[in-house]
Amino acid sequence: MGTFERYLSGWVGLCIVIGVALGNFLPQFFAALAGLEVAGVNLVVAALIWIMIYPMMVQVDLGSIRDIGRRPKGLVITLVVNWLIKPFTMAALGWLFFRMLFADLVDPQTATEYIAGMILLGVAPCTAMVFVWSHLTKGDANYTLVQVSVNDLIMIFAFAPLAGFLLGITDIVVPWETLILSVTLYVVMPLVAGAMTRKVLHSPESPERLESLLTVLKPYSIAGLLGTIVLLFGLQAQTILAQPLDIVLIAIPLLIQTYGIFAIAYLAARWWRVEHAIAAPCALIGTSNFFELAVAVAISLFGLHSGAALATVVGVLVEVPVMLSLVAIVNRTRW
Repeated sequence: MGTFERYLSGWVGLCIVIGVALGNFLPQFFAALAGLEVAGVNLVVAALIWIMIYPMMVQVDLGSIRDIGRRPKGLVITLVVNWLIKPFTMAALGWLFFRMLFADLVDPQTATEYIAGMILLGVAPCTAMVFVWSHLTKGDANYTLVQVSVNDLIMIFAFAPLAGFLLGITDIVVPWETLILSVTLYVVMPLVAGAMTRKVLHSPESPERLESLLTVLKPYSIAGLLGTIVLLFGLQAQTILAQPLDIVLIAIPLLIQTYGIFAIAYLAARWWRVEHAIAAPCALIGTSNFFELAVAVAISLFGLHSGAALATVVGVLVEVPVMLSLVAIVNRTRW
């Protein structure tokens, strides 16, 4: 395990602090970065996410999907949780907290944007970070690749309609072209690029070629993740410092959702007697979010300084420490 994996929470925490500090002291610089947009997509965010996602996509073996029939239980749980439970519980929790429990604390328009950000997190199951969580729990790497591959393929077709449906019932007008553009930019294109790279370099005779590339790319992937966190928190710095209560309010339903979804998936895997090396990443994939996509779509739909973007950024803030706590639970409860 590398330095990054061992001290993941510390690195992320440091980047959050740096981002908030820089955003507070250099607001004009971050305002200039925010202005670098094409068709509603921020170019700096897009570049950093690509730097992070591409090496992960190279590891996705689309050919391994044909082997899922031998051990389908883990995949069934992942897909049911990701696409039939998680998006709807996230929307329900957002509505419960911001339309009822917190209705007196947040104005209706802001509440609507917070719910939208939560929905975007709920409809975007994790891709890149799954490999880290699987590694930390000694998960079956090949099965994890299958789960990620199938999830990515489903996300290409399901993300936009499902997000549009759930956003629509919260009375938000959804520009479908922006959602489809974001899915294409952040899922389809990196997945195709990764598959092409893998096809060119991967061969039984010389497997070291692909491994060598991944070794070279890994520091850039880490830099992309940390740079994305610094940028996102820099862009939201003044809002975070001005609205600390709102950060707490958003975090509460996100925490309930995260631990609740984990419990559903992990207990279902144990009840169904799924082997632990598959059950661990199976539960963590359903629990974690593809926050890069959620943040990108929130920015595209509602703007960099919107409540929706803030809610997705709070998702980043909550996710890493919470996921590390779940990794610890998984490792203490092996069967």
